[in-house]
Amino acid sequence: MNTNKANFPENTWTKISQQELDQILDSHAAFVNNERGGERAKLGMYDLSYLDMSDRQLSRVDMVGALLCYCDFQGADLSDSNLFAADLRFATMQAANLDRADLRGTCMAGANLSDVSMIDGDLRDGVLLKTGQFGGDIMPVNHDDANAGLEKAVIRRANMTNVKVSDSVIVQTDMTDCNLRNAKFIRTNLSLSNLTGCNLEGADFTDAVLSGVIFHGAIFSNTILTNADLSGADLIGAMFDNVDLTQAKLGDAKLPKSLSQLDLSLQEILINHRNWVKSNGKEGKRATLSSMDLANVDLTGANLSAADLSYCILKGAKMQKTEFLMADLSFADLRGAVMARADLRGAKFKRANMSNANLVGAIFSEVNVSNRAGGGEWRTSLDHAVLRGALLNGAVLKNADLEYVDFSKADLRDANFFGSVLRDSNFTDADTRGANFENTDTRGCIGLNLDDE
Repeated sequence: MNTNKANFPENTWTKISQQELDQILDSHAAFVNNERGGERAKLGMYDLSYLDMSDRQLSRVDMVGALLCYCDFQGADLSDSNLFAADLRFATMQAANLDRADLRGTCMAGANLSDVSMIDGDLRDGVLLKTGQFGGDIMPVNHDDANAGLEKAVIRRANMTNVKVSDSVIVQTDMTDCNLRNAKFIRTNLSLSNLTGCNLEGADFTDAVLSGVIFHGAIFSNTILTNADLSGADLIGAMFDNVDLTQAKLGDAKLPKSLSQLDLSLQEILINHRNWVKSNGKEGKRATLSSMDLANVDLTGANLSAADLSYCILKGAKMQKTEFLMADLSFADLRGAVMARADLRGAKFKRANMSNANLVGAIFSEVNVSNRAGGGEWRTSLDHAVLRGALLNGAVLKNADLEYVDFSKADLRDANFFGSVLRDSNFTDADTRGANFENTDTRGCIGLNLDDE
């Protein structure tokens, strides 16, 4: 366990006003910028609860053991700061920069850390020690009612590459879409947390408690799970590459199902589904293949309209000219799949991973269902889907819902995006030559310069 000794008076914190804090932080900003008269802020064991430090330059600030409950740090630069054993319960820290920050022993229960950058941050366990009031025994500094760790915090979309979180408590925490590449979670308790869509490449969960954790759409690549407790964890829709699950305690973990677990052969299921579609549900039976491992299967030309393929593993599958009209492929693993000229109208691809898939000439446009229950136009949805490096040249994506889609390095030449909603999507290094972006909503898009089109 990490310890830090300080000669602070027994359980006393220095209280200052917002105006006094502003003066200290103005001087600190001058210090960081190497301006005359600047002085590093030393706010260790200060009570700054409820004060506003949003958008402030706080790099290298000293806040060891400080009370920072309910503080506003939105957009603040806290890189290289010393927050050892600070109390950050319910602090607002969206989009703050915590790169290389010393966060050992901090309490961030209930804090909002959405969109923060915490690259190389240190969140390991730690205890701040103090000398007794009369120079007596050394004892730990205690924050009243504080529970260590990140319990029930919100850390959505945070970049926590290389972060060290060993021996910490992060239970019931929302970590959706975090980048946890090469992070260290050794002996950390993450039970009942939500790690949907997380990048876990190279992360180390040795001896970690992951019971009840949701891993939908998470990427496990060279991830270490030695002696990790995954009992009751939901691994449906997670993607695994070079990961040894035999070293983990799986207990009642939810895992993909194999074809051998089906009552009928895949061919019989496809025939029944085709009859169900052609008879408008009067004959046959709808294909319900959710959570199945169908990697590398050949479904070329099959009719899977309205089928349930959510959470399926279809990595490397052959699906040229296959019909997926209004099918559900949410959270499906479609990496490297061949879906050239497939009919995908009205299908749902929420959080599906189609990296490096062949979607040349595929049709993602809306479908008219005016003659069916519900009526109107049924738009294709790719909300939060990943199409990194995919081939989409000549694809039709008219009037599709494409929010938060990763199109980075994709081939989008001559693709038709007319009328689509593309808010907050990533087009970094994508080839968009000849693509039609007329009447699209591109607010918040990254890497898309329509002036060059």
